[in-house]
Amino acid sequence: MINFIKGGMKVRNSYIIYRDLNNFIQSNGFQKGDSHVHLQGGVSLGIGAFNLTLSLFPPRILKILEFAGFSGDKEYGLSQLHEGATSYNLRSLLCSMLLLCYYTFLSFILGNGEDGVTEADSLLQPYLSRYPKSAIFLFFAGRIEEIKGNIDQAVHWFELGCSVQQSWKQFHHMCYWELMWCFAYKGMWKVAYFYADLLSKENRWSKAMYVYMKAAFLSMLPADDPRPFGESEVELFRLVPTLKQKIAGKSPPTEKYAIRKARRYQDKDPVRLPVPALEMMYLWNGFSVLGKDPQLTEDALNILCVAENRLLQQPVNEYQDDDHCSILLLKGLCLKHRGRLGQAEQCFTHIYQSEKKIKYDHHLVPNSLLELSLLYMQQRRGEDAIPLLRRAKNNYKNYSMESRTLFRIHAALSKLKAPDSEENSTDGATSL
Repeated sequence: MINFIKGGMKVRNSYIIYRDLNNFIQSNGFQKGDSHVHLQGGVSLGIGAFNLTLSLFPPRILKILEFAGFSGDKEYGLSQLHEGATSYNLRSLLCSMLLLCYYTFLSFILGNGEDGVTEADSLLQPYLSRYPKSAIFLFFAGRIEEIKGNIDQAVHWFELGCSVQQSWKQFHHMCYWELMWCFAYKGMWKVAYFYADLLSKENRWSKAMYVYMKAAFLSMLPADDPRPFGESEVELFRLVPTLKQKIAGKSPPTEKYAIRKARRYQDKDPVRLPVPALEMMYLWNGFSVLGKDPQLTEDALNILCVAENRLLQQPVNEYQDDDHCSILLLKGLCLKHRGRLGQAEQCFTHIYQSEKKIKYDHHLVPNSLLELSLLYMQQRRGEDAIPLLRRAKNNYKNYSMESRTLFRIHAALSKLKAPDSEENSTDGATSL
């Protein structure tokens, strides 16, 4: 705790220095010289990074940070970073890199899949032309194509990024992670398993997550299909809890989710997860990628329909309602991306109406309310979306991946220009 407080004080001091420098160079008494542009670039990087990062936090956390002297203005932060990226200074590359990370990862995973691909592409192209063999820029090129739904082109860029350098293996692991998901989107479960296996052997970020993904991909194969290396998904699921680790005294939320989902496999005759790979794909907002390709979306929908029919034909068990609602959440997303909005709404509605039947997967209800709200926003029904978002935010606590869901709720409310609570609120749906 003492170390956390010390670290927080150092971060605050850093922010105050950037803020004071910004005020100084904006003042009338500041004399511009030859190196002014480099100082301005450094200040733009610092001020922009702080404002953009803090703006992602939910208001209750941001209020505490603002009390400590921080500020989180998203538009101001983006404008500062764009100013630093487009001017010729020592930090322009760092500003560009931070913006690329924001557009291709932060806003995508912690937002609602409404990415800034156009902005990211315009930032990347000059650097990609200048440094065609830069592994970092090749990686971002792959990420941009992946977000666009151009999976084959994304695979090309990621594989090229691995081939241009061999000294930084950790960078290969970043590409392996993205390649794993690219092949999962295509339903090529054995190839996705191959990359998860590579990560489990070479990377130390989260052994539990990698082994869980190996088991999840094997679970998607037909029962009579030979397993690579003779591995069994049941044994892999049973191994997941033993690989738990702690970072700064806490387990990563994704590990907690994987361990909880794998817990059912500890029984002698386990009740198998119906579509574990697609469930994990949802947590990384992968259905926003699938939705860009009609064929991939239709393939995922067919998998879910088969899984639903198989589930309903099985004998009743304690996990059946949870598993059915999990399938309906993913099915609703596929239907939404296929333009079958009425059927998608029925799926999401069925989940939150089944709240009392759900025993283990309590994250399903707030996420179904969130997805139903996003569906209403797509239909320009913001006035219907706002109460559901507030309900999802305020009525549910201590469920799996809660922070991720709260970030996405905050992003949706911000788009609607609606406060998180009803107090002092006006009709924020007018923006839609």
